[in-house]
Amino acid sequence: MLHLNGAVVSGEAASTTKGSDPLLNVKDLKVSFPGSEGEVHIVRGISYEIPRGNTLGIVGESGCGKTMTSLALLGLIAGGGRVGGSIGFGGQDLAKFSQREWQQVRGREIAMIFQEPMTAMNPVMAVGRQIGEVLVKHEKLNKVTAHARAVDLLAQVGIPSPARRAEDYPHQLSGGMRQRAMIAMALACRPKLLIADEPTTALDVTIQAQILDLMLTLQDDAQMSIQFISHNLAVVSEIAHSIMVMYAGKAVEYAPADELFANPLHPYTQGLIQTLPDPEKRAERLYVIPGRVTSDITTGCRFARRCPFAMDVCRQTEPELLKVAPDHKVACHRVQP
Repeated sequence: MLHLNGAVVSGEAASTTKGSDPLLNVKDLKVSFPGSEGEVHIVRGISYEIPRGNTLGIVGESGCGKTMTSLALLGLIAGGGRVGGSIGFGGQDLAKFSQREWQQVRGREIAMIFQEPMTAMNPVMAVGRQIGEVLVKHEKLNKVTAHARAVDLLAQVGIPSPARRAEDYPHQLSGGMRQRAMIAMALACRPKLLIADEPTTALDVTIQAQILDLMLTLQDDAQMSIQFISHNLAVVSEIAHSIMVMYAGKAVEYAPADELFANPLHPYTQGLIQTLPDPEKRAERLYVIPGRVTSDITTGCRFARRCPFAMDVCRQTEPELLKVAPDHKVACHRVQP
């Protein structure tokens, strides 16, 4: 175990690499939308991979492009958005898929736990039926068997009286129960890749631990890969083998989890770690990174305005993401390869 600012960080996931064969290989991924003054770039050319059976944690503040990255993997970029780059998955480039091809992949090969279950679930369909439909479509189960499986899945994610709750509609469940129902739906077909977008945010600590244990169990049983998105480094540390830190649409640091916590190199990563509460140190206020993520910076490092170590070159030239150690990359002028 690592002890980080007083928080206990599990080293088991971080220190274990379950496979070197990448299930997902993303190269130069870009997401942009048309704006009144030209193209608005949300994700600005990120590259990463996730080996089979491994978990990549993606962390960063709201607005840094974490969710858009994941929606691009499922072909769910709407509103005239454009996706560039390649998304290698099982030997195919998902970026070239048609909507018909996407329908065969979503839910079966790749599933997503959405951040807002109330908007992601059908409000006029019972929860058990929604989960069962996934099983009917992708696993060709009859409705009776699919419903029984749905009830079992609700029980696995900690919903009390699952048979009764399966008959409820989303608005009849609490926020935490809706989130758990969404998790049950995503896990129904035991996908090869699970994208989890803030999956434990609405849950109490006990249920958080239960959900993380369930994900890790399925990962072990089925060699499932996970892309785990969060703004909470402490939660990510419990499940991730590698971590990519995003800021303003770019990856600023990418390393194995244990290496990132032991030797954070980018000032933004250091700031995120410093925000973790330390129960052994009393403080009137927790540390906060000054300023906020902005998209109006067109030259230099996007973090320069908030960085306590910024130099002139930081404001003039955007740093590249360069390898500074085996499997450790960072985009910072202060860190030399």
